[in-house]
Order: sequence, then C-alpha cells, then structure tokens
Amino acid sequence: MSTSRGARQPTIKEVAGLAGVSPMTVSRTLAGGRNVRPDVQERVMAAVRELGYYRNENARSLRPGQPSGLVGVAITNLANPYYGNFALGVEEVAAEHGRRIILGNSGEDAGRERQLVSDFIGRQVDGLILVPTSGDAEHLRPERLGEVPLVLASRRVPGLEVDTVLLDDVGGSYRGTVSLLEAGHTRIGFLGNRSSVFTGARRYAGYERAMLEGGAPIDPAIVARDQQDVAAASRAARAMLELPDPPTAIFSANNRNTIGALREIGRRIRDGLPGPHPAVVSFDDFELSELMPVPVTIIDHDAQLLGREAARLLFARLDGSADEAARTVELPVSIEFP
Repeated sequence: MSTSRGARQPTIKEVAGLAGVSPMTVSRTLAGGRNVRPDVQERVMAAVRELGYYRNENARSLRPGQPSGLVGVAITNLANPYYGNFALGVEEVAAEHGRRIILGNSGEDAGRERQLVSDFIGRQVDGLILVPTSGDAEHLRPERLGEVPLVLASRRVPGLEVDTVLLDDVGGSYRGTVSLLEAGHTRIGFLGNRSSVFTGARRYAGYERAMLEGGAPIDPAIVARDQQDVAAASRAARAMLELPDPPTAIFSANNRNTIGALREIGRRIRDGLPGPHPAVVSFDDFELSELMPVPVTIIDHDAQLLGREAARLLFARLDGSADEAARTVELPVSIEFP
C-alpha cells in the first residue's frame, strides 16, 4: 500500500503474515481485540511495531494523491492553558494554508504519544507538530513516518534531526535566578519537573549556573524536580516551607509548579502561619498571576508565537521551500517584574 505521497507503508497482509494470523484477526486486534486471545493480540501488536504499520483511518474518503488537509498536533498537558494558546498559534498558520488541526494529549506518557502518532499517520495527516515526551523516540524516526514532516516544539529529542522550535530556557532561568540573588536572597528553592524532561533539565541548568556564579549554596532539601501537576507542586512547596530554615525565595520552572507553590503560600497566609513568605519567580505566565498572594516575577514568552513558528517551519517543509538540513529556532523570553 502506498501513502498519498508515494512512501510505501506495510500492508495488513504483511502484518498478518509476520504474526502468523489472518488479516481479519489483525483487523479485530486493532479494533479493540474482541474475541481475540491475549497471546494472539500480543503477536499481532509485536508485528505492528516491527513493521511500523499504521491503520489508514480515512483512505476510503480520499482519492489517490489527495492530501487530507489535516495537521496532527500532540501536546503533553491538555489541562495547562499554555498549550491551548500554543495550539491556537498552530491553528492560525494552518488556517492560512487551508488546513485544519487535530489535537491530541500525551500526558507526558511515551506510550500514549506513540499511539497518538500512529492515529495521526493513520488519518493521513499532512504533517506533525509535537511537544515530545522524554520516552523512547523510535516511532518518530523518518523511516517510521514515511514522508510526513515532523516539527518539535519546546523540546528537542536527542539523536532526532528534525526542525525544532525552542525557548531560551537556560538564559531565562539564569536571569530570573540572578534577579533573586540581586534582591538579597541566597537561600533559593527550585520547583520543576523531572530532569529527564528537556525543558526541566535546561531550566535547572540556568538556575544552577546563577547560584554557582553568585556563590549561593544549592541545598538539595529545597530542590524538587518531579512535579508534573499543581497538586504535586503544592506538596513540594509545603515540604520546603515547613523546614526549620525554609527558602526565602522560590524559582519555579513552569506555571503549574508556580500555581502549586502559590496555593501553599496562600494557605499559610490564610492560616496565619509565620512568615516572611518567599518571593517567587515563575518561568511561564499563568492565569490571574496579578491576583496572587505574593508578588510574582514572570519569565514571559508568547505561547501562540511558539505555535506559529512551529507551524511556519512545518509548512516550509510541505511547500518545499525549506533547506534539507534540520533547523532550530530559539525564541527569546522577557522578565516582567511585579
């Protein structure tokens, strides 16, 4: 079977032959596995992975050579308004080119990301824009995607040479931490997501560099790097602030961690617990930041611009106007003081 771009994809018969089953069994397995033994399902899915087979969801509705007009967009956290703005930026450029977007949420889970990409390819998307997880990226290799161009946003995948749009994570985190040091803080906590996440590692690197250059010790007791949501960030902030020697300032590596920290600070203020309450620097703006219980310095950037730039890179590939070499664009950030 050939895609609309001429890149050959494995057939369902080839999957069946490798798994030692009938094409009907493959179809039933891919449709949910009803009336198919678990061991047979495992053989079929192993063959699917080995061959890189994608089910064509809309081939019947497309004439040969006709593009689908769709762009697949995969993000990591649908609950974060930041990614809603990112998707709006992608959609704006896609509309200018007469395309629509399909949006999916990986939830920072590599398995869900693989399934999303499989679904997008099965629907014959014209291109993919992905905020990648930190898991295995074999499913993103060009030989697995055929001729479907891929653009990464916000994060890079080691060893994958594709167009990528990044933020100045290191520089922004460095400048934000320096602003706390210049205000007289030396005991500065860090809240962020796990180090295996590309942005998490880069933003910690900026914090670490500023602390080392400023001669301020980094205390592991006030460094928390595994928070993926607001509730976890709130618990991590509570643990820091209940220490005998709590931080006088907190650098937060993303808006979910910032909101979690501010919830805990607000709770302490409402309960009349002793202060002073820590200063906060947040990488990423967030909803109602100006109404928070303590002033917040924002390392700001435009999520819609990030989405627009990713889409421009993608359409340059689709239009044939891009160079062969993969390109990396790094967008600047700004600091907004309260």
